[in-house]
Amino acid sequence: MTALPPLLTMLAELIAIPSISSLDPALDQGNRPLIERLGDWLEASGFRLEILPLPNHPNKYNLIATLGSGPGGLVLAGHSDTVPYDAALWTHDPFKLTELDGRYYGLGTADMKSFFALALEAARGIKANELHSPLIILATADEESSMRGARALVEARRPLGRHALIGEPTGLRPVRLHKGVMETRIRLIGQSGHASNPALGRNAIEGMHAVIAALLDWRAELQARFHHPAFAVPHPTLNLGSIRGGDNPNRICGICELQLDLRLLPGLEPAALAAELTSLVARVAESRGFNWSVEPLFAAIPPGETPAEAAIVRACESFTGQPAEAVNFGTELPFFNQLGMETVVLGPGDIACAHQPDEFLPIERIASTIELLDALIRRFCRKAA
Repeated sequence: MTALPPLLTMLAELIAIPSISSLDPALDQGNRPLIERLGDWLEASGFRLEILPLPNHPNKYNLIATLGSGPGGLVLAGHSDTVPYDAALWTHDPFKLTELDGRYYGLGTADMKSFFALALEAARGIKANELHSPLIILATADEESSMRGARALVEARRPLGRHALIGEPTGLRPVRLHKGVMETRIRLIGQSGHASNPALGRNAIEGMHAVIAALLDWRAELQARFHHPAFAVPHPTLNLGSIRGGDNPNRICGICELQLDLRLLPGLEPAALAAELTSLVARVAESRGFNWSVEPLFAAIPPGETPAEAAIVRACESFTGQPAEAVNFGTELPFFNQLGMETVVLGPGDIACAHQPDEFLPIERIASTIELLDALIRRFCRKAA
């Protein structure tokens, strides 16, 4: 059994272990080495380990580590993966923890492998018999690419604790609600032909132009129908992110593909929005004689909201002195809440540098994070002195 090393050693070792997840198979990696390293440290700290393989996905694992027993409990959660990186744009080694100007640089410092080391540091020395409710540290797989690890927990109906904190980068400000994410591919199939005579084909680019016009009208309708004042962008958004069609200027384009991103407010159901979108595309395409398809790029991430009066929300607001916020990015919060937890997103990194070259963690936030986690463990898990 490996003894729990000093905090800085844990930070350096976590950053040094690659655990990239990507929808591109050429970039995707397993997370078993990172899970095993975390498991060694957690076992040395007295936690009971469960390493759970993801069905049909070799080399992808969730880790559930539990200290103590009983009802309720606190889950300190994070994802074990990082996004890919652009090596040429980094001025520091992405896999080496580098200290400079009050920051620790490295891939995963902010988003969010460092959180595991801070959670372990907060739990250092705690014994199971000191707890009235369990302390659980959860590491999931593939959050950055598909939320596959969190989805697997939901599908297994795996019970965890009552209160959960996800250490995503929020600048140590509590977050209790966020938008959902849908990314969709629309394809139109017309008929290619010689550009000298438009009657020889059906131009899929022109067909997609009509679809885009209808999408922009639908976007305005969604923004008029739905509003949530907690968000900086208080309505659903629709972004036309990528379009591809045709191969030569003297050929009528036969196939055109559009990829778009939808961000949903809490209360909106991804399935209902997908049905509206499909109906819109079908109406426009079929009226112009195009074959069509609408398919998700990945399973939708639903919007998430934890009640303002939830104990974990109130505790995080009290300990940070900050009111709980809303953010536009997605997390595992809605999946955890489906398992009966009440979840807050709160971590020391900044979303502004997540997924960026030279990702970093401000060193000054480390002590504050450990102090916060210690306070939460005392509030939800530890017996009164």
